[in-house]
Amino acid sequence: MIIREATTADFEAIWPIVQQVAAAGETYPYPRDLSKAEGERLWMHVPQKTFVAEANGRILGTYYIKPNTGGGGSHVCNCGYMVAPEGRGRGVATALCEHSQRMALELGYKAMQFNLVISTNQVAVRLWNKLGFETVGRLPKAFNHPGHGFVDALVLYKWLAEA
Repeated sequence: MIIREATTADFEAIWPIVQQVAAAGETYPYPRDLSKAEGERLWMHVPQKTFVAEANGRILGTYYIKPNTGGGGSHVCNCGYMVAPEGRGRGVATALCEHSQRMALELGYKAMQFNLVISTNQVAVRLWNKLGFETVGRLPKAFNHPGHGFVDALVLYKWLAEA
């Protein structure tokens, strides 16, 4: 598997991943009927950079990196990750997150924050904890899950820079 920066042409292969995740409505606060144009804007143009994990010519996962905020908080980045069904359980999300942490440091960030990790997404919560992210906040009933109703969202954080 290789991880490389995405090109605008890659969005054709990224879109089915984004569309499926958005339509499920379980892990991202995107509209469930997200349009392709809006998906491309959110995933490819709003972020600072977007990357893909590719194996045998197929995109198995993707992530973006962007500043979490500006000004005095501009040293903290935010990332979003999505994995295709055929990439799940194969270490794709782990590889993407590890890559994003290296990329964050290369881009001059000192920390990474995930603003809205849905508490029912236990696979992601376990993975982020395993990779050294700490839950620093809980937002009660901040996400309306299609199957569970209003559930908590977690804020996770990791300092990446040395001391």
